Order: sequence, then C-alpha cells, then structure tokens
Amino acid sequence: ATTKPARTMIVMGSGGHTAEMLRIVERMDCDRYSPRQYVIASADQTSVVKVIESEIRRQPDPAQQTYEIITITRSREVHQSYISSVMTTLMALINCIPIVLKARPELVLTNGPGTCVPVCLVAFVARLLFLNTKCRIVFIESFCRVRSLSLSGRILQYIVDMFVVQWPELIQQTAARDDIQCFGRL
Repeated sequence: ATTKPARTMIVMGSGGHTAEMLRIVERMDCDRYSPRQYVIASADQTSVVKVIESEIRRQPDPAQQTYEIITITRSREVHQSYISSVMTTLMALINCIPIVLKARPELVLTNGPGTCVPVCLVAFVARLLFLNTKCRIVFIESFCRVRSLSLSGRILQYIVDMFVVQWPELIQQTAARDDIQCFGRL
C-alpha cells in the first residue's frame, strides 16, 4: 500500500539558512512530501527566487509543480535586540495563526531561522488543541552552529518532535532532551 504524501511546511531563513535548507529539500522525495509550502519572511526576495529555481529544476512543468510560497512577517531582524524582538515576534506569531491553521501541515521542517519560532509555536499549540494532531515538527540546527545552539534551537528544543544537530559537540548543549539526533553534515 502506498502512503499518502505529507503536507510539508518548510521554513526558510535568509542567506545561509536558505542555502542549507534547499540542500536538504532537494534530497527529499517530492512525491512523498507534497504539497510543499515554503514560509519565507516578507522582505526576503532572494529566498523566493532560490526556492522557485529549485522547484523548477525539480519539476520544469508548471502543471506538475506542487509547491507554494507563503510570506510572513519577520519575527526578528539580524542584530535586533532581544527586548525589541518580543513585539515583532508577537506580531509574527499572530500573522502565522491563520496560515498554519489553514495549511494544516503534517510536517514542519526548519533549520533555525528566527522566522521558524512563530510557525513552530503555532503548529505545536494547534496539535495540543487537537486542531492538527498529525503535525510533526523537525528542527535541524544549522551547520554553522558548532559550539552553541541558536536562539531558535534553545527555544524550540522543548516542543519539536525531532531535534537534529550536525556536530556531536552540540548534543551536550541540549538541556531539554536526551533523544537528540546527530547525523553529521546534512
């Protein structure tokens, strides 16, 4: 029996986060993880272009493509203070509620950009409230995080279903879990 494809929400960051995530997504079976919804910060046009290019390489025929791009409010700008980011994160969280509830993803896949925090929080709460019980959240810490977890990782380690680091040294940094996965560089 063939398994039904999983509605997959992929949270993109900018720059290195997008490049890393695209390398991961390009290795995924697009028939198994479909449709794919890429969540991108509204100001991040470069990631939009990169996702479209990647999806066209995967499936050149527009009639066969099974993805969409959703833009959300950025929760935290690079170098924004933690204090001022509380308000912008709350705004992003509110922005994500209808998006995540409408999409009802079965998999949320992220590698730690700040944009992922509100998406993952809404997906987690939706599951707790029995609004989307099938959703699983996979957090892959960015390859550049060698000695310490990202702020997103430190926040989300408590609620994700699978937490993956790419360096064995980071396993000791995850206080909340004893089931950390380390696959090496993905």
